[in-house]
Amino acid sequence: MTYTAPTAEQRFVLDCIADLPQLASLPHYANATPDMVAAILEEAAKLAQNEFAPLNRTGDTVPTRLEDGRVTLPPGFAAAYAKYVEGGWAGLGVAEAHGGQGLPFAVTVAVQEQLTSANMAFALCMMLSQGAIEALAAHASPEQQQHYLSKLVTGEWTGTMNLTEPQAGSDVGALTTRAEPHADGSYRLKGTKIYITWGEHDVAENIVHLVLARLPDAPPGTKGISLFIVPKFLADGRRNDVKCVGLEHKLGIHASPTCTMSFGDHDDCVGYLVGAEGAGMRAMFTMMNNARVQVGLQGVAIAEAAMQHALDYAQNRVQSARFGHGGKPVRIIEHADVRRTLMTARALTQATRALVYLNAAAVDRGHAGDSEGAGLADLLTPISKAFATDCGVDVANMTLQVFGGMGFVEETGAAQFLRDARIAPIYEGTNGIQALDLVGRKLSMDGGQHWKLLLADMRTTVQELAAHSALNGLAPWLEDALAAAETTTHWLAATNDPDDKAAGATPYLRLMGLTIGGWLLARQAQTAQAMLSAGEGDPAFLEAKIATARFYAEQILPQAGALAPAVTRGPSPLYAISDATLAA
Repeated sequence: MTYTAPTAEQRFVLDCIADLPQLASLPHYANATPDMVAAILEEAAKLAQNEFAPLNRTGDTVPTRLEDGRVTLPPGFAAAYAKYVEGGWAGLGVAEAHGGQGLPFAVTVAVQEQLTSANMAFALCMMLSQGAIEALAAHASPEQQQHYLSKLVTGEWTGTMNLTEPQAGSDVGALTTRAEPHADGSYRLKGTKIYITWGEHDVAENIVHLVLARLPDAPPGTKGISLFIVPKFLADGRRNDVKCVGLEHKLGIHASPTCTMSFGDHDDCVGYLVGAEGAGMRAMFTMMNNARVQVGLQGVAIAEAAMQHALDYAQNRVQSARFGHGGKPVRIIEHADVRRTLMTARALTQATRALVYLNAAAVDRGHAGDSEGAGLADLLTPISKAFATDCGVDVANMTLQVFGGMGFVEETGAAQFLRDARIAPIYEGTNGIQALDLVGRKLSMDGGQHWKLLLADMRTTVQELAAHSALNGLAPWLEDALAAAETTTHWLAATNDPDDKAAGATPYLRLMGLTIGGWLLARQAQTAQAMLSAGEGDPAFLEAKIATARFYAEQILPQAGALAPAVTRGPSPLYAISDATLAA
């Protein structure tokens, strides 16, 4: 399997949707000049294509090994990680005050997309470290930042997030891991965490575990949770009393060691409090919000990789004459059904990329003090996480079909994309939880001003399209989807019945994802048409942008309106059958 980073597409979306030129005008992101970003994407592409991608199949087929609490990765991973560290990639989006390069999160996301498309299981290591950096930069003491953050920024050490326990999955408030104060100001932790991504490995010299635990007098629920740094190796070089005691055998992402971690088997697991007592969830949400955008990005990345793999096969596989045309067999890319599949994959990939890049740029604007940017980021995060990961699974599934029976055979590699993609709608808060977060919290934030501004922006685009002689054919399709988005959003904002909100949450999130995707592709079509009219850019690339927006509008966007009745119907259809009858 080969992978080619879509750098031209990425730069276009960064400029058109993330508005990178405007970001670069802010003091926070002055380093993000066009030449700098172009150079970064080209160099990251080399890392992804030459170091990460060749290990993707190896990581899928050669298992990680656990022996006496130590995990060994397949051959090649440690060397590739050393190249990542050598290039300074870990500090790309970190503030210069903490030793990073001070580039926008939107640029970091573009680089992470390349690494994830090339090797999702491996790129998870970098993703978790980026989240740990975010949390420590925001909440750790200066001393903790000097000792731990600095090593994470260089990439010499990696980071993890330790929330889940055997009895506490999505209900984090049920966790029982304990932290006992010690005379020297540190703490001694005891408990078990499960599903810890990259919790133990041999590619870096130390691991900084961020662990949620309870103090002895902590109240129940999430208010009683504190956050602790638990290093694999202590400052004096001793191995801490934290150990991987099991590796999960998973459907996909085989090269990512998913660990069961035991803290304090010998009552000597040293931890250090981050921030105030009882403020653990606030600190961890800093990391989780970063991770949720990045998991949405995984959907984009897997869709891109799966689409490229299917395109390569479809351009070379010759079979059957075109329906109704007779004659010689043709390449399967010429068959209408295969062409529909590939165009759908392309449109969904580009729509979700634009969504996640817009989300990342809104995070950047929020960090720069823009309250509207921060509000948009909060609103978009559950949509990015859920809609993009659902699309990643959809695209991996539909592109497998391009291979026919060979797609079901592991040697083609098509199945790996589907197996790897399937975790993304589950972890970092299931997509059902994202939908509940959207309708239960995000719509009501700041009096609903953020969704009102978003819908108003989309309404402006519809009006511009309707007045555009070359693009007015897009307007009716986007108008219908936007009308459904407006109607359902107002309905959910007005109802006080939590059962109404819960029942409509999942179809509403998909409706919004579809509509935002169509809007962002239409905006790209506007930019592409303007560039064509001015004689700028690559005509083939720009014409393809317009064609993709049109395909999405006509072939995918009508699904949005069809979801509206499911949003507003209420819970009665869900509970019309009793539990006993449902199980019969």
